[in-house]
Amino acid sequence: MNNLQTLVTRRAFLYTLLTMPPAMFLAACAQQVQPTAVPTHAAQPTSVPPPATPPTAIPSANPSQPTPTPVAQLEPTPACGDDDDDPTPAQTEGPYYTPGNPERTSFLEPGVTGTKMLVSGLVLNTNCEPIARALVDFWHCDDAGVYDNVGFKWRGHQFTDEQGRYHLETIQPGIYPGRTRHIHVKVQAPNKPVLTTQLYFSNEPRNANDGIYRPELEMTVTDNADNSKNGAFNFVLNV
Repeated sequence: MNNLQTLVTRRAFLYTLLTMPPAMFLAACAQQVQPTAVPTHAAQPTSVPPPATPPTAIPSANPSQPTPTPVAQLEPTPACGDDDDDPTPAQTEGPYYTPGNPERTSFLEPGVTGTKMLVSGLVLNTNCEPIARALVDFWHCDDAGVYDNVGFKWRGHQFTDEQGRYHLETIQPGIYPGRTRHIHVKVQAPNKPVLTTQLYFSNEPRNANDGIYRPELEMTVTDNADNSKNGAFNFVLNV
């Protein structure tokens, strides 16, 4: 093809481009442009790992087993009120104390008569703290109102445990002329002075006429179904 023919052909092509609609012009141009290939070594987008899931707590016990209910622990001593820290009043020893009595927590022997009774309680200081190894010495008459002044019936001593507790199995003492129903006691904290006193029963007719009786020394007495009794009293020592 000579130069004249080439020129005519180019002019015809340019005329065609200028007279065609714009949309067809752009499509024709797009076919002339080849897409650029993405290099195979191009960096791939880095994937962001999801947030770490916190580890599941391992149960401390078999989930199929019920959770045990906590058992409340008993306090070694009861809470003290305003009047519970007053020292226990002292009382006369009387004429029937016998030293050297045996250590024991029960006065019950075969063949004894009378209403069985359990006397128990605590020995505390004036801060309402239990006194361990405190001496508690009891003596009283039998159910007929008679003391054993030869042997050691209805006589004996014991020591409180680490929580300051004592208990005595005995009988309800009888009544003799001039006195209401009572139990004699000596209480002593280790290496401290001895408290000598007496315990009384509530609702006794002779309480009002007994010149020694004091209401502060009454035991809390309850009756049991088997006709026995429980007497409770806490001794407070001035230590």
